[in-house]
Amino acid sequence: MIDLRSDTCSRPTDAMRKAIASAVVGDDVYSDDPTVKELEREVADLLGKEDAVYMVTGTMTNQVGIRAHTEPGDAVLFDQNAHVYILEGGAPSAFSGVLPRLLPGVRGVFSADDVTAALGVAHRFFPSTIPAPVKLLCLENTHNIGGGKVWPLAELEAVCAVARTRGLALHLDGARLWHASAATGIPEREYAKHFDSVSVCFSKGLGAPVGSALAGSRDFIARARRFKQQIGGGFRQAGIIAAGALHGLRNHRERLQEDHEHAKLLANGIAGLPGISLDVSSVETNIVRFGVTSLSASNFVEKLYEKGLYVLPSGTDGVRAIPYLNITRKQVHEAIDIISAVAEANAGSSGDPRPSPASTGANRAAGY
Repeated sequence: MIDLRSDTCSRPTDAMRKAIASAVVGDDVYSDDPTVKELEREVADLLGKEDAVYMVTGTMTNQVGIRAHTEPGDAVLFDQNAHVYILEGGAPSAFSGVLPRLLPGVRGVFSADDVTAALGVAHRFFPSTIPAPVKLLCLENTHNIGGGKVWPLAELEAVCAVARTRGLALHLDGARLWHASAATGIPEREYAKHFDSVSVCFSKGLGAPVGSALAGSRDFIARARRFKQQIGGGFRQAGIIAAGALHGLRNHRERLQEDHEHAKLLANGIAGLPGISLDVSSVETNIVRFGVTSLSASNFVEKLYEKGLYVLPSGTDGVRAIPYLNITRKQVHEAIDIISAVAEANAGSSGDPRPSPASTGANRAAGY
């Protein structure tokens, strides 16, 4: 089975397993685990922040970040297809008690004007106590549902500048920030410097079995540690898993371009097939999202699975595939052959002739 569901399906390399097996550990709740502390120091330094805290998942780092920036009843600005809004179990409302305010992003990228319009203009005739106060703006780079879209730096800077002038805090969901830097050559800290907090993931592109980190100022991270503990995120001998994350951070960032090449290879190989809707230029990193018109997405991925290819349906007519650490070039070619066989076998099926939302990035899709 060729598994392209997610880069979370990666498996530790032999070198990573060795690092895990030999990790020096302690009780992290008591700040006694040297490997966790080493990982946190390296992440903070890489992102240009004062401190960082290691957690189990990117959902936890995002949601603890939101909670640490806000109080219940505050409003938060999200892109309409943000992972933190759509794919984290409703946690902004359930955990932080915040009101999501949605921005009309295109493949996850919105403008400074969009932020300005959402914030509106205060007037003395309208009581300031009526609307929920907007306290935080969240960005996602690269953008999952946007097909691995990289935020253009100039647009990111403009959006952040507007938020700053209006007194908002800024959080970056950088689960795949490593990929943005690999694609553009822009260092992670150059993106991160515009944000008060940054979440990064080790279990996606870097291939570690567990973990993400939240970085920010020393005071902010101290507050975040409280909420991490509050929701049951306290580790004990966490150096065992932190060692895998540390190995990935040190050794796997430089190879991410290979995943991007595999994604482009896959996209070029299936674009133009009957019943497939795909703009190859939209594939900027390691995520390939395409529309299907001959069958429903559910039926299409079931037929792929029967032939040995595991991918995710996205909504009613979209599919997502992600090459990662353990996927070889040979497997990508095999995946192309399988998709071609299913597409051609169903070319005569009746489907919706309209352009697929997945091809435009507007599809509200499932998947991590």
